[in-house]
Amino acid sequence: MTTIQTVTGPIDADRLGRVLVHEHIFTGDIEHLLNYGHDFDEEVEVEKAAARMNALKASGIDTIVDLTVLGLGRYVPRIRRVAQHTDLNIIVSTGCYTLGELPMPFQMVGPGLLFDEPDPMPELFVGDITHGIMDTGIHAAELKCAIDAAGLTPGVERVMRAVGQANLRTGAPITIHTNPANRSGLIAQRVLAEEGVDLRDVIIGHSGDSDDLDYLTALAEQGSILGMDRFGIAFSLTFEQRIATILGLIERGFLANLALSHDCYCWTNFHPGGVARFHEHQYSGVIDHVIPALRQAGLPTGAIETMLVDNPRRHFVDAAERFARRSQKALSRDGI
Repeated sequence: MTTIQTVTGPIDADRLGRVLVHEHIFTGDIEHLLNYGHDFDEEVEVEKAAARMNALKASGIDTIVDLTVLGLGRYVPRIRRVAQHTDLNIIVSTGCYTLGELPMPFQMVGPGLLFDEPDPMPELFVGDITHGIMDTGIHAAELKCAIDAAGLTPGVERVMRAVGQANLRTGAPITIHTNPANRSGLIAQRVLAEEGVDLRDVIIGHSGDSDDLDYLTALAEQGSILGMDRFGIAFSLTFEQRIATILGLIERGFLANLALSHDCYCWTNFHPGGVARFHEHQYSGVIDHVIPALRQAGLPTGAIETMLVDNPRRHFVDAAERFARRSQKALSRDGI
């Protein structure tokens, strides 16, 4: 049986239960926090986050995938403190979130750069998965990269290829932040495929920001899961449009390619007002609003559970099994 790494240790894949595939607990600019976050009270914020995770667990969700990576303020020791006070499974990620330029530690190091050395990113990502993050002993189980309105900038492409290489070396699946307005999910699929990634290992994040069924169909036909993952955020589509898009994709036969989430967080300094800025953006949206709306539209409970349970579980289990088969094949080829 496949085991999945969580903040509190490995669990059997069957214990994932209902999964929200694209969430955060804390996001922010850590340098800004260290210099100007005089009102940040870690004890208070950890307590508040744990209470929200417990409420989420009580509502019927069993697991979240926290996609906070480098560039979004990942600090796993703080997440561990939250995890110690909740029974909700928390899966953490590795990778890098940039929409343009790389973080400074990578800008001058790499092939053809000032320090002409191998790209350090793949090794760092692999280490987070295989050895653990910092000295916490907590292993990442998901890879994360991003592409947005700026498209495939050199920095974005370099991260994406590093993530693809880490996937091949570890079997950890991938989530990509995308911008459907420029059909960037297709660009990401192309780049990852060039690195040898099986696109069935990939979640195309924020696909639910589009109601272009032809674009979404093209992504799903490559085997990727589509993240219908921004419920509570109405800046691109209304709630009703998001529900209609899910139903339209199911009618086209892509139930097995859909997963649900919110892209929510408990604390951030990325914008004034933090979490309170968006009153409808809550972890409870899928349970309180999405599931009732889908049921009212005639979708059976089994189909909803497919999106919340079966597809996320397959995202992890199938990627691990494909990696194991590749590894065994390589050993056989080498006569070991």
